[in-house]
Amino acid sequence: MTVQTTPVAEASAETLTETPEALVARLAADGRAAQRVLARLSDAQKAEALRAAAAALRVAEPVILAANAQDVAAGEAKGLTGAMLDRLRLDSARLAGIADAVEQVAALPDPVGEVISESERPNGLKLSRVRIPIGLIGIIYESRPNVTADAAALCLRSGNAVLLRGGSEALHSNRAILSAMVSGLEQAGVPGAAVQLMPTQDRAVVGAMLTAAGLIDMIVPRGGKSLVARVQADARVPVLAHLDGICHTYVHASADPEMARGIALNAKLRRTGICGSMETLLLDTQFPASADVVKALADEGCELRGDARARALDPRVLPAGDEDWDTEYLDAVLSVAVVDGLDAAMDHVAAHSSHHTDAIVAADPAAAERFLAEVDSAIVMVNASSQFADGGEFGLGAEIGIATGRLHARGPVALEGLTTYKWLVRGTGQERP
Repeated sequence: MTVQTTPVAEASAETLTETPEALVARLAADGRAAQRVLARLSDAQKAEALRAAAAALRVAEPVILAANAQDVAAGEAKGLTGAMLDRLRLDSARLAGIADAVEQVAALPDPVGEVISESERPNGLKLSRVRIPIGLIGIIYESRPNVTADAAALCLRSGNAVLLRGGSEALHSNRAILSAMVSGLEQAGVPGAAVQLMPTQDRAVVGAMLTAAGLIDMIVPRGGKSLVARVQADARVPVLAHLDGICHTYVHASADPEMARGIALNAKLRRTGICGSMETLLLDTQFPASADVVKALADEGCELRGDARARALDPRVLPAGDEDWDTEYLDAVLSVAVVDGLDAAMDHVAAHSSHHTDAIVAADPAAAERFLAEVDSAIVMVNASSQFADGGEFGLGAEIGIATGRLHARGPVALEGLTTYKWLVRGTGQERP
């Protein structure tokens, strides 16, 4: 396989002379034209194109890792946090995982054309609801280069074109990843404009994307609270929001001490920079091994900030301020509170959760079922680490993000969340009286 190594989205002099609105309009027109081609492709053709894109990513490993090294070096020079650098950094294993995820999406059932429901009216009209692509999706994201591949794969598999605007921290990585993928897609007969990366980091382009109603059909923001807040405030295009992950784990009085310890360590420390990382630990006042769980976390180097009762469990627990209960640390920092039973735990979650992922550790099935029923989050777990909050772990392949709102899609957004539906009505000459 021949893989293009020149980034397809390098800013040209022509691009830089366009206004942001003209640039977005031009790219959107190209994307919408490509989406019409995608609509004609079969399930097998889309799957084969993604397998070709995954193969191109593997062939382009030296180019992609060299580009990523540039980004990481620049990030270190700029003083990016350890969590940000972890999200940014690629190695052979991570790049292989990105290619694997593209292949996994290729192997998923095509949602387009699925009949959601069928019925027949008394007058003989036959009705059906059928899944269709949304159209052209704009994705605005920060320093995770894997989003470039994940978003491209999911959008293409679900018949959508995509316009990507990545963060400046991952500029070279994003361009190298997209270049490889487009090379593979084009060799499989898919127009390159089906997957486009914004060719400039001018922030005015983000505003132009957000106001491109009629050109872009949906915006998906992936990033920190300030990015998502701006998108939600300024968008004139429907938004599928991925808010911050202020994830709680509540250890119930009935919890198995060893299970509670293991889940707490994994939920916080496996990878601290992901949105499913636990940010607040709630310990029931009747749980007998709270001090052991806190000690295990502190022994692993986790900075703990707690209320008065949590500080009494271990001298290494620092005082928590009001802001700690509403902070997504994305680092080896954890807020800890001791609560008086299940109701108090759920009250705390309701007051401070971002409605992303919240978990209970409990041997009492009644307590577990109440937590599942009453906690209003996109993902609610029993006896499992919140780090499982991931589309791949849910069997969905890659994901666009975890939607924390209540409309259209919620939780890991994969293929189904990137479709809408239309009604098909079949008659035999009926006229409405």
